[in-house]
Amino acid sequence: MSQGCPYIRIHTGNKPYQCSYCDKAFSQNSDLIKHLRTHTGEKPYQYSQCYKAFSLKISIIYHMRTHTGEKPYQCCQCDKAFTQNSDLIKHMRTHTGEKTYQCIQCDKAFSLKTYIISHQRTHTRQKPYQCCQCDQAFSQNNYLIKHMRTHTG
Repeated sequence: MSQGCPYIRIHTGNKPYQCSYCDKAFSQNSDLIKHLRTHTGEKPYQYSQCYKAFSLKISIIYHMRTHTGEKPYQCCQCDKAFTQNSDLIKHMRTHTGEKTYQCIQCDKAFSLKTYIISHQRTHTRQKPYQCCQCDQAFSQNNYLIKHMRTHTG
């Protein structure tokens, strides 16, 4: 089958563009190119005001808002506002109680992806946060930060 119309590939689920670093595949080459930057660390988009660089063009717009203070996404339940719609969506789960991330090893569910990733380390006993001053390792970054105080006094 030829590459054809990208809209057809999206609707059929055909994903001919395979990542050479991992098992992800994409229906459009442009999506593969963006994804590859997560592996290569390439950041071709630079914000001229502070020279911070980004892997995605849209990230400059989000970053500009940290300089301007603009928060266009307002919660309708409380007075919190956000720079990105995705942050508002995550925040709304605090009001709805929605827990979309279910642990496959136990019955616990979480409202944020970061929470389930942290929780899953209780099952795997993974401790990715290593102290640079001793051989202690921790499952969560905040545990490492607390531990570091034992070295600094």
